[in-house]
Amino acid sequence: MNGIRAFGATPSDVALDPFDEGTSNYSKAKDNSPIAHLQHRIDRGEVKLRHDDQFGYLLSLLEELGVSTHSQLLVYSKTSLQRERITPKTPRALYFNDEVYLGFIPGAPFIEVSGMDPKLGGVFYSIDQGKTGRPRFVRTDQCLECHTSTKTLGVSGPLVRSFVTDADGVVDMASGISLVNHRTPLSERWGGWYVTGTHGAQTHRGNLSGREAFARHEKEPNYLGNQMDLKRFFDVSRYPAAASDIVALMTLEHQAHMQNFLTRLNQDSTAALRQFGHLNHMKSEIEGFLKYLLFTEEAPLSAPIQGSAAFVRQFEALGFKDTKGRSLRQFDLERRLFKYPCSYLIYSDAFDALPEQLKETLYRRLWDILTSRDTGPAFAGIPSETKQAIREILTETKKDIRSYWKQKD
Repeated sequence: MNGIRAFGATPSDVALDPFDEGTSNYSKAKDNSPIAHLQHRIDRGEVKLRHDDQFGYLLSLLEELGVSTHSQLLVYSKTSLQRERITPKTPRALYFNDEVYLGFIPGAPFIEVSGMDPKLGGVFYSIDQGKTGRPRFVRTDQCLECHTSTKTLGVSGPLVRSFVTDADGVVDMASGISLVNHRTPLSERWGGWYVTGTHGAQTHRGNLSGREAFARHEKEPNYLGNQMDLKRFFDVSRYPAAASDIVALMTLEHQAHMQNFLTRLNQDSTAALRQFGHLNHMKSEIEGFLKYLLFTEEAPLSAPIQGSAAFVRQFEALGFKDTKGRSLRQFDLERRLFKYPCSYLIYSDAFDALPEQLKETLYRRLWDILTSRDTGPAFAGIPSETKQAIREILTETKKDIRSYWKQKD
């Protein structure tokens, strides 16, 4: 069976199926993402997108797709279909929720959009910014050159990277490329991104463009860190929000890689069950997934992080809470990203779409880990009280896991 031979820490461990073959049949399969659903509603006349003189369809799209402007992130590395329009003076704005990503550049002819299909992974679209009676999402495969590779675990999905750039946002390929997720040290993150928020003495590559800026950063670490205002860099009035929030960035980095893990796991388990009728060959892949799900290799924080209170408030409000008011979407931001380190995407449609036999295997392993029946080193670093809290939250808030775990009591 093709797929991930060792579902480990680096994309080089991935053995890829030929794209568009095997279990995904990507280009021919029906898209079941929020973007496809919105297009159906537009076609039926149930939704009429509003056009704004400054932002085109952006604000209306954000509203219809349930994406907050407080999620705004600003990236100035030239790494988009519209890369010629991206500079440190005109960064690309990204907006996201658990299932949708939008990319907006002031004055650009179209908005880039992608939605997560529970089985296909990311499906990519553009929507023209010209005013029309019935705007239409156009599916495009141009994004797949970067968004289906070893960097995305061989599936179609989101991608977060950190680059050294010159003063115009051109990527310096010779400097090395950092693929970013929650395991990446902060010192290697956010090259090519603007970053607002405080992080103490911890350093990062954000807000730096050009040789002089990076040289000064070496001598004066954080001279452009701990920024609360981006007006010194570009005209913020051209964007719906003025920030590029540090907490939203850290959330995105965890989420993007987790979504690719879920898609990869779905495709590999579907193929394994079809070919062998069991998942015995997927043990290392499943263990790697569980390690990422439970943040076992998360880069620790050495100082508190403080970003947008509005983003934190809106993100946490979406959490499923237990009777003690606890949720997997609660932030910590003192020592780590989340207070209860188990990914909130365990509630996602992509997780729920995993084959039942695989979910039973995952739930059995989670039970052993969270009750400390598993005494191996991989999960030994999770404190017993944290394991208990995660187990209690999931027992109360996730119906199918509750049904299974009742049998284990």
